[in-house]
Amino acid sequence: MDITEVRIKLMEDSEDRLRAFCSITFNQAFVVRDLKIIEGTNGPFVAMPSRKMTARCGRCGSKNHMRSNYCNQCGRRLRGAQDLQDIEGASNKLYADIAHPINQACRDLIQQAVLREYQLELQRAMQPGYVSRYDEEYVEYIPHLPQTPTTAAPRPAERPLAERSIAQTPIPRPHMLDEPAASDPVQEPKSPENPFGNGIF
Repeated sequence: MDITEVRIKLMEDSEDRLRAFCSITFNQAFVVRDLKIIEGTNGPFVAMPSRKMTARCGRCGSKNHMRSNYCNQCGRRLRGAQDLQDIEGASNKLYADIAHPINQACRDLIQQAVLREYQLELQRAMQPGYVSRYDEEYVEYIPHLPQTPTTAAPRPAERPLAERSIAQTPIPRPHMLDEPAASDPVQEPKSPENPFGNGIF
């Protein structure tokens, strides 16, 4: 598995520790978006894309984000243990990763590629006319197949007319002048029954 493209969207006006969003492409075929670059105590690190955990209202049963003050469906004030349970009742996490690596080697591969591109994007942002590529559409990658040039067989060079030998020039034979060609119609003689012959003049 190779990371073939990384796109960065800088967040310079962010008031919290969020520094940028990024997307990564694996093997020019699979894209993961909304990774975050966050400024930590030991420098920037990469956080995986995530979603807010939800919990059900005790009255109407509709889902609400964890730690919500009121139910979005019935308006009941949410408090107590409901705020600390998700829909599976298993943990008190506020966010859950949508996609994430399952071993340290893959995590290091992603973090190194993203932070390297992040530093390059900071340099590009200082250039005039800078535009982020993060929101550009992804197009299907079609590998370029090398084309082998097709060369036609060289035609034999024709010699000038003056250099051609007499033997190369076809000479009509005497009997060819008297014999009708195979495609010429044969003329029939005129007769009293057929005064116009076969109509060939």
